[in-house]
Amino acid sequence: MKIHGDLNSGNCLKVKWVCDRLRIPYKWIAVATIQGETRTPAFLALNAAGQVPVVAFDDGRVLAQSNAIIRYLARGSDLIPFDDFLAAKMDEWLFWEQYSHEPYIAVCRFLMVYLGKSASDLDPDKVKRGHAALARMEEQLSASRFLVGEAFTLADIALLAYTRVAHEGGFDLADYGVVRRWIGDCENALGLS
Repeated sequence: MKIHGDLNSGNCLKVKWVCDRLRIPYKWIAVATIQGETRTPAFLALNAAGQVPVVAFDDGRVLAQSNAIIRYLARGSDLIPFDDFLAAKMDEWLFWEQYSHEPYIAVCRFLMVYLGKSASDLDPDKVKRGHAALARMEEQLSASRFLVGEAFTLADIALLAYTRVAHEGGFDLADYGVVRRWIGDCENALGLS
């Protein structure tokens, strides 16, 4: 299996972390998104959307979209709750991450880290929505150790990817003590710290 990705991308790190945690062998194919490597004819033949990550399986099948990939790779593992309702709650967080977290936290980080913008240059609405996402996580994590109760799941991996670097996008985590605790717990669960 080959993972085509950029280690600067939280979406790509999700896939790497799931493979590493579950000891799924893979070959990492580095794709420099900032240099336009996702727009080459060869990459677009692999994924017409021109996005990383992309997983190419040994049988020729290809799968894109980070949360679809991790959901597929982790099937049958302890990263997906065996209880159907809890699995649906995990999926709820996966969808929320792509719609209500990443468009604000990750985009602000991209603007600051890769385009050199200052925090004062950021769209105030994106900043407001990023803080709302962090507040939502703080609220949930005040009631449970992880996002879907006491068990570490794909929901935690998906949201860890950009939350742990939110400060790079101008989001000071000082006011989110429970989120900071959770980051540490997730990094420990993944062997990152």
